[in-house]
Amino acid sequence: MNLLTASFEDVASAVQQKKISAVEVTQFFLSRAEKLNPALNAFTHINCHALKDAQKIDQDIASGKNVGPLAGVVFGIKDMLCTKGMPSTAGSKILQGFIPPYDATVVQRLKNAGAIVLGKLNQDEFAMGSSNETSYYGACKNPWNLDCVPGGSSGGSASAQAARLTMGTIGTDTGGSIRQPSSFCGIVGIKPTYGRISRYGIIAYASSLDQAGPMVSSVQDAALSLEVLSGFDENDSTTSKKSVDSFAKNLNPQIKGMKIGLIKEFMMGQSDPDVERVFQQALTELKKLGAEIIEVSIPLTEFAVPMYYLISASEASSNLARYDGVKYGYRSNFKDLSSVDLEEFYSTTRGEGFGPEVKRRIMLGTYCLSSGYFDAYYNKACQVRRLLKNQYTEAFKKCDVIFSPVTTTPAFKIGEKSSDPLKMYLNDIFTTSTNLAGLAGMSVPFGLSSKQLPIGVQLTSAPFEEQKILNVAYALQQVSPVQGKVPDVY
Repeated sequence: MNLLTASFEDVASAVQQKKISAVEVTQFFLSRAEKLNPALNAFTHINCHALKDAQKIDQDIASGKNVGPLAGVVFGIKDMLCTKGMPSTAGSKILQGFIPPYDATVVQRLKNAGAIVLGKLNQDEFAMGSSNETSYYGACKNPWNLDCVPGGSSGGSASAQAARLTMGTIGTDTGGSIRQPSSFCGIVGIKPTYGRISRYGIIAYASSLDQAGPMVSSVQDAALSLEVLSGFDENDSTTSKKSVDSFAKNLNPQIKGMKIGLIKEFMMGQSDPDVERVFQQALTELKKLGAEIIEVSIPLTEFAVPMYYLISASEASSNLARYDGVKYGYRSNFKDLSSVDLEEFYSTTRGEGFGPEVKRRIMLGTYCLSSGYFDAYYNKACQVRRLLKNQYTEAFKKCDVIFSPVTTTPAFKIGEKSSDPLKMYLNDIFTTSTNLAGLAGMSVPFGLSSKQLPIGVQLTSAPFEEQKILNVAYALQQVSPVQGKVPDVY
């Protein structure tokens, strides 16, 4: 069995039938990560108990126990999620040394399904970034070109998956952080509907926007892992009690007659020529597959980026107030605590523990929430967000799925945009509105740039209609000109 190309289903079946052991699968990817990670900086921590966990799966199989649909499948976990007994730092110095006493629900559901956690993956600090350059652990590299970013904030997840250091990865998406790096690295990434997957144990950035989701190599693997991860969680009151579909079994590439919407406001020439070319190629294939292409208008998408940064920064200001160096995480090295007042203690520790981008967003958010500005900024953004959601609701009355680019450009050079925050923020113009409206969205690889860098296309559905975008993605995957293409590190 070729573990570099095998699907989740293939590996799980082989492990359960004892054709290959979970230990052998885990050892393969441990060795691969050891060899390739130094150049990529995708993993920040390797699970020292991974082989022991795999051995337990093999023992359970030998004793006749049902080990689940992901038996022996190896996953890497974004550092934004709590993992029992493993460092969970959100890519920040402020959480240096923090080891949670519990697993995030997402991690626990993977384990319950028989998956093996290989380790923790690099990310932008507190998920604040689009390039994985703000991480305390250093920039992560794109395996297609080591001079380029893998995207962010789930850059380590995308890089590790594209280089196949692991079979699957988990990312989080607040404004595009699953879909954008998936596009940059040529993998499949899905951000489910808000409330589809539990946020319990995810280190919060912006609580009304954050969602976890799988970043994998195929639509089939995305469907199966989404099914495992989804469902109500009593530890998260925002999770939905809607029943979870059999996403993998219901995959259907026959999309003839489906109505595919193009957002008028997204067709204004914002994209790089390579991105536009790949988007038009995918659109042509959708037409050949029998889909009906219609235009929809969502005018408020024009304001999605400023709306997103006002809301997310405000929520971040509140969420990150808890990191003060008192109970856990980083604490400034004071010579004599008795001589330090509380304000100095907090300000010095937080000043040293947070990076520049996190500080920038905390200050922006604090300003937006302050007396005299709350109504003008945060509250106004929330009101416009409601109107944006209404416009999407009306659009989905006319179409089944919305189709768009993921990003304005392919992956850019490390350092190219880091000195210009506004230029970096505008990279999110096609993704943030999906989070603001609580919709499901995914990126599917469909082309290469003139510099041989991956380019994905984006599919968006109404809430809890992930099956529709999975089916369209499945159809596109089968006609994708880059299907089977991998970076040279393979």
